[in-house]
Amino acid sequence: MTMNYEAYIKDLIAKGHAAQKIANSYDQAMVDKLTAAVAYQLTKPEVALKFGEMLVEESGMGIAKDKQAKMYGKVKGSYFQMKGKTSVGLYAVDEEMGIETYAKPMGVVGALVPVTNGEATPVVKALMTLKTRNAIILAPHPKARKSNFAVVEMIRETIVKMGAPADLVQAIDPEYVSIEASGILMKEVDFILATGGTPMVRQAYSSGNPAIGVGTGNVVTIIDGTSDLDAAADMIIKSKTFDNATSCSTENNIIVLESCYDDFMTAMAKKGGVLLKEGSPEKARLQKALWPLSPENHDLNRHIVAQSAEVIAAAADIKVPAGTKLLMAEENAGYGNDFPFTGEKLSPVSGIMKAKDFDDALEKLEKILDYQGKGHSIGIHTTIKDRVTKLGEVVPVCKVCVNLPQSLSNSGSWTCGFPMSMTLGCGTWGHNSISHNATWKDLLNFTYVAREIPSFQPKDEDLFPAEIVASLK
Repeated sequence: MTMNYEAYIKDLIAKGHAAQKIANSYDQAMVDKLTAAVAYQLTKPEVALKFGEMLVEESGMGIAKDKQAKMYGKVKGSYFQMKGKTSVGLYAVDEEMGIETYAKPMGVVGALVPVTNGEATPVVKALMTLKTRNAIILAPHPKARKSNFAVVEMIRETIVKMGAPADLVQAIDPEYVSIEASGILMKEVDFILATGGTPMVRQAYSSGNPAIGVGTGNVVTIIDGTSDLDAAADMIIKSKTFDNATSCSTENNIIVLESCYDDFMTAMAKKGGVLLKEGSPEKARLQKALWPLSPENHDLNRHIVAQSAEVIAAAADIKVPAGTKLLMAEENAGYGNDFPFTGEKLSPVSGIMKAKDFDDALEKLEKILDYQGKGHSIGIHTTIKDRVTKLGEVVPVCKVCVNLPQSLSNSGSWTCGFPMSMTLGCGTWGHNSISHNATWKDLLNFTYVAREIPSFQPKDEDLFPAEIVASLK
């Protein structure tokens, strides 16, 4: 059967516009009722686990219990951030400047959903659009099409019970999920909210419609030996193994100062980390398992993505102790395509690099980011405030995590101040339009109303510094 993707997508969009026209008249109370209902219904323990299990079965990636935890954290967190906040009508008043700001919806949002976070992403994005009186159409990765559709069906049932039209939240039907359908969607919607791989995000930006997307993650973390090494190891293991590293936000590369290298490796070994030494046959086999065609290209082997460390070790014919959680490959000779462990791995595998001192670590970190991951996130485990300041001042990333587990923090958590989000902006460094974690506020249009105020025009002698005036006479 020949699929008429264009007619199908345009029908979804027409339904979305009709539903959004109804939502356009909602008051704040109605909006808040819808978001509360969806957040509550989709985070019931049995519901969250069901969808986690469904996605693991469909995609073959990740851990169901971790996906359940992700639903708890990201969905409840996103709802907590929007609860009680104004998103309808008068949004802000600036008495001094005589400006009133009114919040308005954008229309129909097209949302691209990655397979790696296919359980929580559709719920969070639906909450964002319901909060802002938009409609949304979710386009999943093909390996998450059935899970995505089931999640959206529950959201639709929930909002109907609250008195809203089901078509405020739609998903591309599993039989229509395709690159072609997603491409047509992006060209027809009013706004695009893209989460996924770099090619897909760039397609969103080149669609001709306004978009928010995210860049490639290749997080680098520095260990300088001044903090508790056991605590740092524990955080890294938890972060790097959560959901089998489906997130691009994990510690892909760890730079360790020579002064604490052996002690840190001991700490990691106690937590389930196994080190593969530079030049060893085990490291060579692991590289071949992750990148089968290396060095011709560095496309990750899709069969190892989001698999456990033990499964990956077996695939690489590497004997590891029972209970191994993380494989660490020394990569000290360089950066880039000839040294692929310095890139993203989407698995419980980290590159390990030694540094002589902090300045050397900083130089190495920037070279890794030049290869992959510029704009996203970095981290450091330290007690030295000046080192944190230096990272904040000079490194081209949007987020710096200090003494935190990366993937459990840089997208927001209950124990750090980053906004809860499934879409992490990477600034122009990562070819993105935003440098913050995207939230519901990014899906609003604003109308500004101005009234006459007393003139605030300054005199030239008050406006221009005297030394500038004197030097230019």
